[in-house]
Amino acid sequence: MKVPKYYLVKNQIIDLIESREPGAGVPTERELAARFETSRTTVRQAVGELVSDGRLERVQGRGTFVATPKMMMLPQVSFSDNTMSQGARPRREVLSAQCEEASEAVRENLQLDAGAMSTRFEVLRTIDDEPVAHETVHLPGDLTEIAARLDAQDSLYRMLSDDYGMVIHEVEDLVETVLCDPIRADLLGVNTGAPMLLVHRTGYRKDGQPIEWTRSIFRGDRYRFASRRKLA
Repeated sequence: MKVPKYYLVKNQIIDLIESREPGAGVPTERELAARFETSRTTVRQAVGELVSDGRLERVQGRGTFVATPKMMMLPQVSFSDNTMSQGARPRREVLSAQCEEASEAVRENLQLDAGAMSTRFEVLRTIDDEPVAHETVHLPGDLTEIAARLDAQDSLYRMLSDDYGMVIHEVEDLVETVLCDPIRADLLGVNTGAPMLLVHRTGYRKDGQPIEWTRSIFRGDRYRFASRRKLA
């Protein structure tokens, strides 16, 4: 099988930057082309993929730099605790909150009766003031009053438990890859069609009743998913 030239150059660039710190400069396309004895077009394609992969970042007018390592997405802990454990500063911005008649999908995932009401929150997640995820949170009943306090809270789950007795005992995450649509591309500051991680999470009470269903879109260049469990 013939390996594309750009792919070989991509791996050579990875070897070049492997030991460099985040923020370190990367040689120009012209310099890389000379180093690897190839065309600038080939180098440009290799660098473009590394930018999409989150290994490099381009800064307009300044050049290309080694990117900050991707955050680990740990399903066992909350977004805030996960982010802070990796030395970063999380923030949540509530974009909208409304109580509405639950759609068929919401009724199915929260096990609600026909005509039941549910609350929907649109949330933007940031890390060190950089947008990294867009979430749509669905909860049973009218809980829109949470919105006024949610920005300042470090944990929705803690608020639900302490204030409403809605203790989430277990969560199930379904993860897949998708391409970013124009609306979320604008919110997250990425290109339309950029690779994203889509996570559907359902939170359950101890008796198995679902009380949260969330659809989260995470930037693929800033996140990787990690899961660990005992098999015996």
